[in-house]
Amino acid sequence: MHLPFPTADVVPIGPAAELSTPLLLGIAAAGIALLLLLIIKFKIHAFLALLLVSILVAVSTTIPLVDVFTLVANGVGSTMGKVALIIALGAILGRMIEVSGGVQSLADRVTEVLGPKRVAIALTVVAFLVAIPVFFEVGVIVLVPVLYAFSKLAGFHPIKFGLPMFGIMLAVHVAVPPHPGIVAGAGVFGADVGLIALVSLPICVVLGFLSYWVASILNRRDFELAPSVAAQIEEFGSATSTIPSVNRDGSVMAPPRAGTIVLLVAIPIVQILVGTVGGLVLPAGSFANSLSVFIGTPVFALLVAVAIAFFVLSVRRGWSLARTNEIIEGSFPPIASILLVVAGGGIFGAVLQASGIGGALAEALDGLGVPLIILGFVVSLVLRAAQGSATVAIVTTGGLLATAVTDGGYTPLQIAVLTVAVGFGSLGLSHVTDAGFWIVTRYLGLTVADGLRTWTVLTTILGLAGGVLTYILWVIIGGNS
Repeated sequence: MHLPFPTADVVPIGPAAELSTPLLLGIAAAGIALLLLLIIKFKIHAFLALLLVSILVAVSTTIPLVDVFTLVANGVGSTMGKVALIIALGAILGRMIEVSGGVQSLADRVTEVLGPKRVAIALTVVAFLVAIPVFFEVGVIVLVPVLYAFSKLAGFHPIKFGLPMFGIMLAVHVAVPPHPGIVAGAGVFGADVGLIALVSLPICVVLGFLSYWVASILNRRDFELAPSVAAQIEEFGSATSTIPSVNRDGSVMAPPRAGTIVLLVAIPIVQILVGTVGGLVLPAGSFANSLSVFIGTPVFALLVAVAIAFFVLSVRRGWSLARTNEIIEGSFPPIASILLVVAGGGIFGAVLQASGIGGALAEALDGLGVPLIILGFVVSLVLRAAQGSATVAIVTTGGLLATAVTDGGYTPLQIAVLTVAVGFGSLGLSHVTDAGFWIVTRYLGLTVADGLRTWTVLTTILGLAGGVLTYILWVIIGGNS
């Protein structure tokens, strides 16, 4: 189902529509170049850079000065109204799972089922499941104790287990709701979140196998382990990144069962998918159709999962309300910067559309004859490589192509596939401009050169594979123009 929030009206403009197409495209290119310069060269926060460039583009395209900041406010409202609640509820759910010790429990159970000889496969499966509700950077930090424990036990460099784990986690992060980039892209394109999940989850399963296989090839050589990480692994004992739950009698409670964690992850996904299918097959306007759409609304689906988590991870485990509130509040600081970037992307997209740049770009694309899905993937990939942030790459690409998507007469499924393609474009070429690159190399104990040889190569292969699989689906559903 579509995100149930009203879209703010774009401020009516006149003069910008009189500018020639080459001039409008030149302004857009200059705006993107300036955006990348501010983010990469001068290290300006992406939100501030997006806000400044949006204002400059609006003025350059002769949008009336009295309308500029109204347009800015509309851009924030229309974008944040669609994604803020989803991102916040997803962060709360992930944080509660993290603090409860559920990740460790899930890792232990999956390893037990698959056997100690398949530890790398088991941890990759765990990483895939954890990545659905938990943000990438948080998921890496949460799984590091598990990774170090198994690395010490097996006597391996942590990259042997960590590379395939973190690779599939990033793939899920850029393409599967409720993660911020893909949700923001859905909001810009007007895509159905449930259809996006239907498209991206099976592809990510395939990428999980690919991540394991490619990582096994990259791991054939020996890598130097940073002394600080070697010391951490050597000293690693029973400590984890979780906060033990204590019963009222003072005894320490065991972590939640793996099945409980799988259930919490599955509940919102199943609800969203049920809502999407029901909205498509049930008679329009019927009570059953309305009920299925309501049940499958992403905000409600995540709210149900958070409510169940509150009961099974808080009430049943004896957490006080004060402690539970601390945990929930702790989930908000990591997403504050993300929300600002999403808001900045919304402003940029609103300006591009109101100025006529979006229409000019759509007209130019028609002349090129390049399928929109390929263009979206490539633009997202280039922006990702240039400035590092997958979320910025997705929302900026969305702003550039929104008009072409809106006016293209595409079906809901085709729009969902287009959105997923843009998401996978932001997966590749993770290198020194990406904060995630530094997190992965830091925790895996790699040098920058070894990180480029392994992590950058893996993410690029996964991104290209995701793009190819998405394009194949695009052709199958008839989106070959």
